[in-house]
Amino acid sequence: MRVTMSDPRKSDYLYEESIKTLRTNILFSGREIKTILFTSCYPNEGKSDIVFQLAREIGRMGKSVLILDADIRKSSYVRRYSVNQPVYGLSQYLSGQAERDQIYNQTNFENVDIIFAGPVAPNPSELLEDEAFEQLLAEAKRHYDYVLLDTPPMVSAIDGAVAAKKSDGAVLVVESGAVSYKVAQKVLGQLQKSGCRILGAVLNKVDVKKDKYYSAYSKYSKYY
Repeated sequence: MRVTMSDPRKSDYLYEESIKTLRTNILFSGREIKTILFTSCYPNEGKSDIVFQLAREIGRMGKSVLILDADIRKSSYVRRYSVNQPVYGLSQYLSGQAERDQIYNQTNFENVDIIFAGPVAPNPSELLEDEAFEQLLAEAKRHYDYVLLDTPPMVSAIDGAVAAKKSDGAVLVVESGAVSYKVAQKVLGQLQKSGCRILGAVLNKVDVKKDKYYSAYSKYSKYY
């Protein structure tokens, strides 16, 4: 199925350059790193938008990429990116309400496909533990250069840790000034216990007016 997605984000030079840097780091992380989990400590740290923008950047490089929205508890993709047609999602497939080929969606962005989360399920962590999810990931790895998993915040749910066991690498998105060092370390510890390789962290929502380095960089960027 083909879906049309609209990007509500306004042009932002610093943000776009940061996404390109993240893309480069991902591409150089090794050929064995194909399924990459993105999580955060708390809700609304900007994780889903980073996944979406990163997928687009990877697609522009000629690489095939699948966004796999595994946030069955509170997904934002359909609403945020104005998907108007009815779609099947991950929760429906894992609960036996949809076939595997029904949940793959081509998008209007180059080389980017997506599997939506689907309706809220009463047992998300159990669904992600199921062998069907592992088989889905294995199939996706065969067909795509990269699979980006968007999972719920780690402080409020164990879903991220469950999915991390089946992923090649993990990235923690941290909102600047909103997460304590102690909480971030706790979440990183949970990911490490899963056996997943920690690829790094992304500091998001930096106030460039308060940060001298980014403020200077912002002025520099105006020359381009």
